[in-house]
Amino acid sequence: MTTYTASNFKNEQAARWCPGCGDHAILNTLHKAMAEVGVAPQDTAVISGIGCSSRLPYYMNTYGMHTIHGRAAAIATGLKTARPDLMVWQVSGDGDGLAIGGNHFIHALRRNIDINILLFNNKIYGLTKGQYSPTSDRGFVSKSSPYGTTEDPFIPAELVFGCRGRFFARSLDVTLDTSREIMVAAARHKGAAVVEILQNCVIFNQGIHSLFTDKETRDDHVIHLVQGEKMLFGKDKNKGLVQEGFSIKAVTLGEGGYTIDDVLVHDSHCSDDTLQRQLALMDGLELPLATGVIRDVDALTYETEVENQVKEIKDKKGFSSLRDMILKTHDTWKVE
Repeated sequence: MTTYTASNFKNEQAARWCPGCGDHAILNTLHKAMAEVGVAPQDTAVISGIGCSSRLPYYMNTYGMHTIHGRAAAIATGLKTARPDLMVWQVSGDGDGLAIGGNHFIHALRRNIDINILLFNNKIYGLTKGQYSPTSDRGFVSKSSPYGTTEDPFIPAELVFGCRGRFFARSLDVTLDTSREIMVAAARHKGAAVVEILQNCVIFNQGIHSLFTDKETRDDHVIHLVQGEKMLFGKDKNKGLVQEGFSIKAVTLGEGGYTIDDVLVHDSHCSDDTLQRQLALMDGLELPLATGVIRDVDALTYETEVENQVKEIKDKKGFSSLRDMILKTHDTWKVE
């Protein structure tokens, strides 16, 4: 078995992103994750749409395609269906993936096509110079909303669960180990896998995720979920998540009679998504923002079912090719 390193997935191109952009960290982490997964570069394809994040295929030593705005999921779906043997990654920003590309995004999840979707979420349109995006908060002031947006944003996790998504994970651009961990998990999951990475735009939305990245605040506002482990957070791991009726509550161990035995254990493989959905929707204010693999449930995949269906019909009808099908059905005519 061939062993790969991150360098096997890099090419000679210098990344053209602003200095300090979170995309640099995500790119380097993806190189490492691909090496750990162990699928050869020539058996890997990276598909993107339009936006800052969508430049990423230029910096990969794999096959790739920089498509048009919002169409990355459609191209990735077609590629995976035609070539199910390939490892297919999709790279999209919150604008490319959830605005013009929103329709393709939801149907890729509904179909459960086996692609790995990296969703870079900086809550802004960076490439086109600072307009509000589908994930910008209500009231957000930008070049296209100088008096504040009058819209409520998409919450990517809510969208994924609403589309019956089977895999959802989240990380921050500065937590490299977590990003690598969930990228590897996404690659090993059979089916549509969404990895949301909260990414900083140093030019147009600097510090938008600072509550979760700053050393002074992150321990009390972020929880890293690990399969089979207690849901603990805080600098001293003295806080936890407990069940209260049909809801989740954050408590401090030793206060109010709560002990470690009351703290919930994370199960990303549970087919009932009720608790996973609640965890994914925590916003980091009253309850900590959840990172790590939140949902990872097996199900039938689109490209496998299509492949099986084609084989079944070929065997049943005796077709070996399209031409063979046309000739055998006799459903043809000649134009004189």
